[in-house]
Amino acid sequence: QVQLVESGGGLVQAGGSLRLSCAASGSIFSINVMGWYRQAPGKQRDMVATITNGGSTNYADSVKGRFTISRDNAKNTVYLQMNKLKPEDTAVYYCNALSWSFHNFWGQGTQVTVSS
Repeated sequence: QVQLVESGGGLVQAGGSLRLSCAASGSIFSINVMGWYRQAPGKQRDMVATITNGGSTNYADSVKGRFTISRDNAKNTVYLQMNKLKPEDTAVYYCNALSWSFHNFWGQGTQVTVSS
């Protein structure tokens, strides 16, 4: 079992930056991939960025060049540095962990609102 606790969301102006944090606990040794997903009202939950245990990253096209996912294994924490934020980035951002047994674990979500 994995527990994920997110922090760092908030309200920023367009062009600003935020850094989201997700601290994992529990059976962290079972985690294969961690990532950030977001869901705007009335829309599906989409992948924003993922990072594997080996450090490989993937990004949604909409955030490439603006967002950076990273991890601190010593702290069992994954981060999402969000720069040059746009109003269309407004969403609830969820931390996700995928175990080697293909179980998905989700954080509670943190609201990111970007004002124009």
